[in-house]
Amino acid sequence: MSPHRPISSGGIAAALVLGLAALAPVHAADGTHAPLRAQLTAQHDANVQRLRDWIALPSIAAENLNAAQGAEHMRQLLLEAGFQHADIIPTDGKPGVFATLDAGAPKTVGVYFMYDVKQYDPKEWSSPPLEGRIVHKPGYGQVMMGRGAVNQKGPEAAFLAALHAFKAANVKLPVNIALIAEGEEEIGSPHIGQIVRAPQVQAALAKTVGVFMPSAMQDTDGIVTVSLGAKGIVELELVASGEQWGRGPSRDIHSSLKAMVDSPAWRLVKALDTLVSADGNTIAIDDYPQPPPISEEHRAMIKAAIAPNSEAEAKTAYGVQHWIDDLPYQQAQERLVSQPTVNIEGLVGGYTGPGGKTVLPHRAVAKIDMRLVPGMRFDDAVSALKRHLAKRGFGDIEVNVTGGYNPTQTRADAPLIQAQLAVLRACGMAPLLWPRNAGSYPGFAFTDPPLSLAAGHFGMGHGSGAHAPDEYFVIESENKNIDGFDGAAMSYVDYFYALAK
Repeated sequence: MSPHRPISSGGIAAALVLGLAALAPVHAADGTHAPLRAQLTAQHDANVQRLRDWIALPSIAAENLNAAQGAEHMRQLLLEAGFQHADIIPTDGKPGVFATLDAGAPKTVGVYFMYDVKQYDPKEWSSPPLEGRIVHKPGYGQVMMGRGAVNQKGPEAAFLAALHAFKAANVKLPVNIALIAEGEEEIGSPHIGQIVRAPQVQAALAKTVGVFMPSAMQDTDGIVTVSLGAKGIVELELVASGEQWGRGPSRDIHSSLKAMVDSPAWRLVKALDTLVSADGNTIAIDDYPQPPPISEEHRAMIKAAIAPNSEAEAKTAYGVQHWIDDLPYQQAQERLVSQPTVNIEGLVGGYTGPGGKTVLPHRAVAKIDMRLVPGMRFDDAVSALKRHLAKRGFGDIEVNVTGGYNPTQTRADAPLIQAQLAVLRACGMAPLLWPRNAGSYPGFAFTDPPLSLAAGHFGMGHGSGAHAPDEYFVIESENKNIDGFDGAAMSYVDYFYALAK
């Protein structure tokens, strides 16, 4: 469901700016942990090759590609990095992986990985998407280009490189680690609950100070995001067909017959029109769960975060001329953070090739995502949608839910978040907080009961192009505001020690 984090106007969108680096990255642990940095330097080539090899094995849940191989590769990566135990966790979908590293430390941190990646079309890429080729990107440096490079294999490989450094330097980790990995994040994590609720997994996570996902937090302008949550999501298809409706054709027929035959495609359009207001911007589903009002604390965060940024640059980055209702910039940002959405991802029906083809389609599909804010729940949103369609006379429209989960939220004073802020400040940065990402990730599995843990993202480094062609992760940086691969790995060393405190 990535992208997981806000991005700045200097990079792509000023909408979600959170902090400004006053200095080039300098890791606080440089003096104290010199042996670890030395090992990262010595193992640089091997660590980069590990990422390249991982990119060469794509696990794509939507295509049922390499799930078993991806899980086993993930398990081996964890064992090689020093985890004493790493087990495959079967689910009704793609398998998960659960691993533990016991360093004999007083505190344990939870870590969330995904081993799956998004689909790709090689024709759209400037270099082969599975090659992991190193190319020069002006303004960034040497980057590795490949599917999964930043979402999420690059940051995760940097995390593993940090563990290899501890192992090679014979230095004990200051924290224990309980890690889960899933292979269905890109299709809405439909079975992550089965992984987290496995007795041995739930027991291990319950002992942690929280769970974080490795990320690439740095923007080219030195901007770093510390987000306190993410919206939830429901992914589904609405299907109108002559078979289910009992009207219209059971196969595509000539369009001239529309004069006496009903159209499933028009039926879908009419059903979709009942879901939102006339302008498409307000949810009109009957008895739909309502979002709580935005808090004054979150409103203040937004005001502070957007102050140094250009609204014009944000509009240019998105390719838009207006915000909804022509709202002022701050109110538009507040809406982004606080409001649920019903979005049409795609409409598919009948002939979509070049030119025309005069058919009356027997079937039409709308691909929908519905974003949820804290205070709303996945099950309630799905139930309300189904009831609404039936009440409005569209009970024949199939609702095929393909994935999704609840929103997630963490308090700013959680030790997991405070440790992040401590590391960033020690690196010369002035981080601010953002209430929640407009995108989604399955942090609910940790923040919801029974675990009720803090959850978030952390990691230096930079990359972009998630879900898009030419996805990349910076390996050797020529930008003073961002770390390369070794610096990203060192940020996890710093974070381990901050969490231990």
